[in-house]
Amino acid sequence: MSKTPTREVITIDGKNVVLQRDSSPMVNGGVLENAEALRLFNIFEEKFQPSNKGLADGKPLRMYDAKTVKIDLSKRSKEDMGFWHRNSDAHEIIFCVKGALRWETEMGVRVMKPGDMLFIPRGIAHRSTLCEESEAENVLVELKISEELTYVAEDK
Repeated sequence: MSKTPTREVITIDGKNVVLQRDSSPMVNGGVLENAEALRLFNIFEEKFQPSNKGLADGKPLRMYDAKTVKIDLSKRSKEDMGFWHRNSDAHEIIFCVKGALRWETEMGVRVMKPGDMLFIPRGIAHRSTLCEESEAENVLVELKISEELTYVAEDK
């Protein structure tokens, strides 16, 4: 019986190179070192509890840290963010994973629900408040990006 070739797409400098392989990349001798590089975790686990769970001025939990990108886990539950915040050194991209929050910015107001993504440009004052759709736990993943960003997705 003949094996069906496997198609592999490798992105190099934004361009796709397509390879045809006789076997899957998973056919190998196993991971001998640094297997923890492939990491899967559940952000809803109790151990991933940032200090902003019940405190408006608590900090989100830093999950990853790099020179130009920081990834934080935020869980808000009881209090509105009673103060305004401004990032002078990074843009923020916020993903709503669970619950809902109302984001007030000096550029307008947006209510975020699960699946929504909000881009807050560097230097723009903002704060989050609870809203009708908020839950006992409202979970966000926040990216802080210090380099310039260009929106390239097509408006649909």
